[in-house]
Amino acid sequence: MIQTSNTKSKSVRMKVLTDDQIYEIRQAAFDIIETMGFKCHHGAVHKMMKQAGAWIKGDRIKIPRYIVQACLNTTPKGWTIYDRDGNRAMEVEGEKSYYGTSTASPNTRDAFTGKIRETGIADIELGAKVADALEHIDWVMPFGTAQDVPGDAGEVHEFPAIVSNTTKPAVFIGYTALGCEYVYEMASVVAGGQDKLSQKPFIIVYPEPIAPLFFPDAVIDRIFVAADRFMPQLPGSTVSAGATGPVTLAGVITQITAESLIHITIAQLRKTGCPVAMSGNVGILDMRTALMTMGSPENSLATIAQAEVARSFNLPTWGLAGATDSKLLDAQAGLESAFSIFSQGLSGLNLIHDVGYMASGMACSLEQLVMGNEIVGMTKRFAKGIEVSRETIARQIIEDVGPGGHFITQKHTMDNFKKELWTSNLLNRQTIDAWKAAGEPSMADRVKEEIEDVSKTHKVAPLSDKVLSELERLKKEGEREILSQRNN
Repeated sequence: MIQTSNTKSKSVRMKVLTDDQIYEIRQAAFDIIETMGFKCHHGAVHKMMKQAGAWIKGDRIKIPRYIVQACLNTTPKGWTIYDRDGNRAMEVEGEKSYYGTSTASPNTRDAFTGKIRETGIADIELGAKVADALEHIDWVMPFGTAQDVPGDAGEVHEFPAIVSNTTKPAVFIGYTALGCEYVYEMASVVAGGQDKLSQKPFIIVYPEPIAPLFFPDAVIDRIFVAADRFMPQLPGSTVSAGATGPVTLAGVITQITAESLIHITIAQLRKTGCPVAMSGNVGILDMRTALMTMGSPENSLATIAQAEVARSFNLPTWGLAGATDSKLLDAQAGLESAFSIFSQGLSGLNLIHDVGYMASGMACSLEQLVMGNEIVGMTKRFAKGIEVSRETIARQIIEDVGPGGHFITQKHTMDNFKKELWTSNLLNRQTIDAWKAAGEPSMADRVKEEIEDVSKTHKVAPLSDKVLSELERLKKEGEREILSQRNN
């Protein structure tokens, strides 16, 4: 007997758009860029675009399709991201999914008091430490925006806070171009030099143009800072349906695609071959309150569809999941975070951020992050699918046990149960009597206990005294220079 394969395993995946729909969205995005263009005042962008052959009138730039397509040809079709210690951590390509924390909230829901208060640097330190301990959280962002340091200089305080408390890769927004430069300088100290950092990047920047189709000077400068160092970057405009973009989801996806293509073109004209994703954020307004929601099904639906368009260009993708509009860890928080984590995981999105958001993104919550980690674990197991092979079919084992027997003592069971069956750290699977004897703990109780345990016992490999000393020097120097630049 000749058998082509005796082992088959297929990931579980979902798809939203047809190939024809993707084609229509791509064509519309190219047309928007070519016939309407985008708004930009930046002199260097005007010069690059003019040399490339774009049409410029005032602050409006229209880019012919051939320029955009040429830039797409030089954009890397995937990246390898490393951890703080230079170990391969994430292959950001294809349908490989990695989950990261929330960021940039001015408030924190205190896991120990339950109160919502302003975020401080200590919260960002603890957020990184807890994320470091969570098995299914693959990368981190500063867990909020610190309100106890000067705002414009926030990143020079926040980056040392995370890099000292986790070895996992990091994504940062960057409040100013100068702040981004200092973050890269700090990261190069950790990596052992800028060359080593560029060869093995463990940080990704996240510039955020303004929808619709406006690229301010400050955003352009951050794009340039990353491009000049060949560091990966994520276009991050937020297109809110009915506010900063069309209310229809197809329109939102088209606009995000157009803005991403513009971002990619700017970066490639600045530095050919620099790594850029095709990404953006979907915003869904609650039309009753005009507030942006995090838990709506349309958010995941449009995000998944936009990623399918990006994958048609073979470029890395960006998601938003694990967030809730609730203000406490309740059924709504579980429902909304589970829906988004599961659906986006099944879509094969690459970098899925914001596990830990509460209150429509206005507060970061360690409770939401820890519960989200559990949901991510379930999703990863489900998406992995079922391996079908001679070993897993277990025909001989079934025959050996026979009618009326049991499998609990079989070596096959011992050899396979850990890799086949997902084990929960938080879900209650006790008997009713055992649960009562334990004091009838709720999910919130178990999450709080997990956070307390991690905060007291988890140890992160420390940076050397030399590196810590240099980070402290750069932090002080960076704050001084950034604030001086702001005041001039």
